[in-house]
Amino acid sequence: MCPHGGKLIGTPGGRFGPGRMVCHCLLIETPAGLVLVDSGIGAADIADPVRLGRPFVTVVRPRLDPQETAIAQIQALGFDAADVRHIVVTHLDLDHAGGIPDFPDAQVHVHAREHAAAMKPSRRERERYRRPHFAHKPNWVLHQEDGERWFDFDAVRALPGGGDDVLLIPLHGHTRGHCGVAVRTGDGWLLHCGDAYFHHGEMLMPPECPSGLKLFQNIVQVERAARVRNQQRLRELATAKAGEVRLISAHDPAELERCQ
Repeated sequence: MCPHGGKLIGTPGGRFGPGRMVCHCLLIETPAGLVLVDSGIGAADIADPVRLGRPFVTVVRPRLDPQETAIAQIQALGFDAADVRHIVVTHLDLDHAGGIPDFPDAQVHVHAREHAAAMKPSRRERERYRRPHFAHKPNWVLHQEDGERWFDFDAVRALPGGGDDVLLIPLHGHTRGHCGVAVRTGDGWLLHCGDAYFHHGEMLMPPECPSGLKLFQNIVQVERAARVRNQQRLRELATAKAGEVRLISAHDPAELERCQ
């Protein structure tokens, strides 16, 4: 399955300290239907923010605009929910998985470790995974950590029968089963890195990151050593393969504006 068109959309973001954050979702148009990478905050979350939990709403202060949800933006493009055949999630945090219920017929592809974490979260993980987002019993497709190498990363084919054009790239650390999603485009690869990093400066040599975001990443990480190691690997990829691979973070507004 070869993506022949796509659009980067920004679902409701918010602020952390002095910084502005967005939440990137990538919509891919393929001959077999639409593929959505992450789903952002959902329509039901906008209508009832209690679903997101008080800590998230208080700290992040998301802009709860229904027109910024993935489903609203997809409908504005002339599609409907049934056209989204697959959702590939970097991880199941509430700001990445909240829109899954808006696409009840889609297959939801996720790393098996991440699914296990969301279904049986530890006490520390409970606020990040919200039960209402999974109450409709999504059509899960769980992926194990296997497959051929992609550059210097382990790769998991995300779409059964989809060839090598949409891949889950294990980037654990932010959560137990966090992944990037690599998409083959007409001029190379686009790697949606999810929350593996939060600010474009983190991909520079040496890395730069506002202190507030750096603190936030440390607070929400599950495995610090894995997160830091994967950030370093991404920096090396961005430097060595600059002409072949473009990286985007889920929450960097500057990267969203450049891509749009």
